[in-house]
Amino acid sequence: MIAARLDPRAQFIRLGTVVALLAAWEALARARILYADVVPTLEAIAVALVRLVASAEFYHSLAITALEVGAGIVIAAATGVAAGILFGARRFLGRAVEPYVVALATTPKIIFLPIVMLMVGIGVESKTALGALSGFFPIAISTMAGMREVRRVHIQVGRSFNCSAAQMVRLIYLPALVGPILTGLRLGLGVTLIGVLLAEIKIAKAGLGFLAQDLYSRFQIPDLYALLIVVFVIAVLINEAMTAAGRRLDPAGARR
Repeated sequence: MIAARLDPRAQFIRLGTVVALLAAWEALARARILYADVVPTLEAIAVALVRLVASAEFYHSLAITALEVGAGIVIAAATGVAAGILFGARRFLGRAVEPYVVALATTPKIIFLPIVMLMVGIGVESKTALGALSGFFPIAISTMAGMREVRRVHIQVGRSFNCSAAQMVRLIYLPALVGPILTGLRLGLGVTLIGVLLAEIKIAKAGLGFLAQDLYSRFQIPDLYALLIVVFVIAVLINEAMTAAGRRLDPAGARR
């Protein structure tokens, strides 16, 4: 995998793709085929990007969204891993609930926002709750799938030593689930961020989602694209950090 990442040909293709996309974007912007500044020039976006990262409002919004996403992914990880281990260890229970888990996983979580608002209000708690709900399912499903791959001999050894449920989780399950849990966290973080941003767009008065909605309502399109670029870069950096952590914690999985 590492060799593939360092392949010069792959790097050339990636760089060429980015250059081609930027050139196409600039050509479309200069042609002014679309209405007004729906596709602003790269120069306009660059100026807006500098203006954005220099504004105090952006960092205030970033801090609020980071708090909501951080709390949401922690809740999603704790509940998702616990549910995944429970349903994976109890195979009959897992087979019984799996259709419901999969069905809910594919349901757009934004439809639960009114219920979430009724349960926890419209403050930070509602964005955190919707983010946690969004992130729960990929983590739980990945953990359940990982539980199926735990070697039966390890489980039998734990039971032969009369390990308690907590000891089985700590000594048998969790060490074998590092890879699946990290995969679930990577997927869960993305949908947690989406859930938080959607909730902020709908009901928030602060946060990156609210900022994006405010920029759109004022038709500050270059600034809106600049904000999207920043969110994208932050998501990529977090994903890369989690990938690096996965290689360190699960080197065998990284080689597969």
